[in-house]
Amino acid sequence: MRTLTAALAWLVFSAGQAQTYPAKPVRVIVPYAAGGTSDILARQLGPKLSEAWGQPVVVENKPGANGNVGADFVAKSPPDGYTLLLTDLGGLVISASVYPQLPFNPAKDFAPVIMVSYSPHVLAVHPAVPAKDVKELIALAKSQPGRLNFAISGIGGAPHLAGIEFAQRTGVQWTYIPYKGGSDAVAAVAASQADVLFNGMLATWPTVQGGRLRALAISSAQRVPSAPDTPTVAEQGLAGFETGSFQGVVGPAGMARDTVAKVNAELGRILATAEMRERFAKQGTEVRSGTPPSLGAWLRDEQARWARVVKESGAKFE
Repeated sequence: MRTLTAALAWLVFSAGQAQTYPAKPVRVIVPYAAGGTSDILARQLGPKLSEAWGQPVVVENKPGANGNVGADFVAKSPPDGYTLLLTDLGGLVISASVYPQLPFNPAKDFAPVIMVSYSPHVLAVHPAVPAKDVKELIALAKSQPGRLNFAISGIGGAPHLAGIEFAQRTGVQWTYIPYKGGSDAVAAVAASQADVLFNGMLATWPTVQGGRLRALAISSAQRVPSAPDTPTVAEQGLAGFETGSFQGVVGPAGMARDTVAKVNAELGRILATAEMRERFAKQGTEVRSGTPPSLGAWLRDEQARWARVVKESGAKFE
C-alpha cells in the first residue's frame, strides 16, 4: 500500500509539474566549447524557447572529455526538466564504445527528448595540401603513411569515428590530433597546424567560404543545396558513406513524461517554422525532429552501428 501511495503521489506531482513547467529559468548545457555546432544551435533555439515560455533559457558551455563532462553533469542533475543537454548525439552514443569507464550510462541515464538537426561532415584540408578531391587525398595519404595530421574535435567523437571509417575503407593512415572542440579543430587546420579533418558543416562551412579551408567532399547521402558544387564522399568512390553531426536534446533519466512532451512539442514547433528551416538550410543543416520514442530508437541503433565500427577498426582510444 505504501508503494502504491508513493507511486500515486509521484504521478500527481509529475502532472502538476508539467502544467506549470517552466516556472523558473531552464539551463541548456552544451558539452563543447563555444563556436561548435551544438553551441551555435543552442544559441539559435534558446531565445525562441525563452520567448515562448516567458522564462530565461540559459546556454552554458561545459566542455571536457569530448563532451562527457557536460553529459555527466546533466545525467546527474535533478530530472525536473530545468537542466537539458543539447549535444552531438553521435558523440553521446559512440562514447559507450570508446570510453570503457564512463561515469554515466549513455543508454540508461538520459531521457530522449527530440532530435534537432543533421549537419553532414565536411571533409576539408588546408589549401596548401595538394589534394583537390577524395581520390587525390587517398593517394597522398598512402604515399606518406602517418604523415598527414587529422584534426578531431575530441577523442572518440563523431568526427574521429568518421575519420576512422574513412581510413578503414580506403586503407590510409594518418595521425589523429585531438582538440577541445570542433571550432578549435577547424582553426587548427585553417592555420596549417593540421592538414585534414571531418567536421560538422554548420561549424565548418564559413571557414571554407572564407578560403581558409578547401572542401573535398560532403558526407551526406546527397549533395546539399547550400553547397551544390561539392560532391559527396559516396560519389567519389565510397558507396554508402554517410556520417555527420546529428544534434538533439536529452534530459536526465526520470523526467516526467508530460515535461518531456512539452519540451518536445515546443522545440518541434520552433523547428517547423519557415524561419528556422531557412536559417538551417543556409548553414548546410537539415531540420530533424520527431518524437521521444523515435529518438530513443535512433540512439540504440546508432550505438550498435558504431560499436561494430570501433570493434572492426581495432582502434585504441586513450
